[in-house]
Amino acid sequence: MTDLLTLEGVHTNIGRYHILQGVDFTVPEGKTTMLLGRNGAGKTTTLRTIMALWPASKGEIAFAGRRIEAMATPDIARLGLGYVPESMAVFSDLSVKENLILAARDGELDDKRLDWIFGFFPALRKFWLSRAGSLSGGQKQMLSIARAIVEPRKLLLIDEPTKGLAPAIIGSLIECFAEIKRSGATILLVEQNFHVAQQIGDTVLVMDNGTIVHRGAMADLAADIPLQERLLGLSLEAHQ
Repeated sequence: MTDLLTLEGVHTNIGRYHILQGVDFTVPEGKTTMLLGRNGAGKTTTLRTIMALWPASKGEIAFAGRRIEAMATPDIARLGLGYVPESMAVFSDLSVKENLILAARDGELDDKRLDWIFGFFPALRKFWLSRAGSLSGGQKQMLSIARAIVEPRKLLLIDEPTKGLAPAIIGSLIECFAEIKRSGATILLVEQNFHVAQQIGDTVLVMDNGTIVHRGAMADLAADIPLQERLLGLSLEAHQ
């Protein structure tokens, strides 16, 4: 199994706060890796550090064998990384169509890929010409994910995509992520909905206090309730 992403001894300081304190992990190519942990463990900071939105103060980050920790965010994105932030960060004054055009290569949308995206998120077709700011929270999340996959990506970094969403929309997201994985993409996904994590995760990383404290198969963690409670302070079963 080839590792597409590798972090070695990564530290991140934000102001006077030392958030990441020597993060080490790998993300295997073609798999979905879940990044779990309690609130404040450093999960979002990890994703933002990989994308150079917050610079690593120490350590190495390699994507497909290439060091990227000193690269600018746009250059990292051009290597084939897509990022879906927790805040969604859609362009509120632009239409759904315009948001996707901005994310597309050379501003050209592929009709076949759009139809594929609409299959998961039909609301985006319905509100194609509507301002993104007028969408509901769930619809904005759909748009944020659609922007990240409007072009094929080698690696997707996704931060809590199901937060605040209705169960029906979560079901569509699960189908979407499964299809993205079948297409050959690799996913690193931060998620607090452990039922979702159990369904789509192949491997799992657990963070605590800015370091990785557990790594292994998602199925093994899902089957070990005492380990879940020790690492996360609760069980997956309690959140299904």
